[in-house]
Amino acid sequence: MAEIKLDSLTKTYGPTQVLYHVHADIEDGEFVVIVGPSGCGKSTLLRMIAGLESITTGEVSIGDKVVNGLEPADRDIAMVFQNYALYPHMSVRQNMAYGLKIRKQPKAEIERRVQEAADILEIGQYLDRKPRQLSGGQRQRVAMGRAIVRDPQVFLFDEPLSNLDAKLRVQMRLEIRKLQKRLGVTSIFVTHDQVEAMTLGDRLMVLNAGYVEQFGTPIELYDRPATIFVAGFIGSPAMNFLPATAANGTVTLGNGVSLPGADGVSGPVTFGIRPEHLVPDDTGPIRVCVQLFEALGANTLLHGVLEGTETAVVVSLPGHVTLEPGETRSFSAPPAAQHLFDSDSGARIEP
Repeated sequence: MAEIKLDSLTKTYGPTQVLYHVHADIEDGEFVVIVGPSGCGKSTLLRMIAGLESITTGEVSIGDKVVNGLEPADRDIAMVFQNYALYPHMSVRQNMAYGLKIRKQPKAEIERRVQEAADILEIGQYLDRKPRQLSGGQRQRVAMGRAIVRDPQVFLFDEPLSNLDAKLRVQMRLEIRKLQKRLGVTSIFVTHDQVEAMTLGDRLMVLNAGYVEQFGTPIELYDRPATIFVAGFIGSPAMNFLPATAANGTVTLGNGVSLPGADGVSGPVTFGIRPEHLVPDDTGPIRVCVQLFEALGANTLLHGVLEGTETAVVVSLPGHVTLEPGETRSFSAPPAAQHLFDSDSGARIEP
């Protein structure tokens, strides 16, 4: 097993820069998820670690070795791709064994490793089938098995669940997490799905247009997002952002309603509150004109606007709530659940 260190990595394609000075120290055995919207550079970063993309500047270290100049085969990593990348003419057994075979491992050792991985992934009954005879979830297990038999220092996952249906994605991400914990292999997982990221990662690296917005535990990112981007990306439904002005220890929303909690801050700010943190309160200062609601079973989402403005607000309430469009409901926002951001830079303002 090994630590991974990313030291000021950058990547450019001609005049276009796609990654800007990425720093990270990933601990031995840690599961790190790189998350962000499409085109933010997350897969490019993973491929740079794997050696499939050249590094413009900076260093990648695996263990105590700088690997910039090493070929992918010499980095002691195993990668699981979105499209499975299985050989269609080979059986499951042959697909899993192929990497060991070309490294001239003894046949008995190859068979032992393949059988051990098949037992872990519960695919022993499929070893003699071809990939076309398997479901998407089974193919993904085979791809993971091919990585496991390598016994690498590092696992790299490039959106491996994107081709699966919603129910199977939930099942497979739980199995990947259990497998990683069991094997204790340092792992990096790329996804655009923030729920997947929150449930899988020991720590999350949030990328936005090539920049690292924040790198921390899921709870750190949820409770104390460093920027408006992180606050809006992490959490489902997304955080509400209300234009406001801070002065004299209060925050005044666009409709003139004032809330306490802005000591030492003055000028335009963005007030943030998560939908699940708005509390029904007949005397609450935040009044929402309901436009529609979504009944999700365990909870209900109210969609509306802040009274007197066109600012959209979403509220998440437990259980079943039935409302008519045009109704107005009042809510309070506990001080501990409020967030303030600089309107220009988007950076978090600490109280």
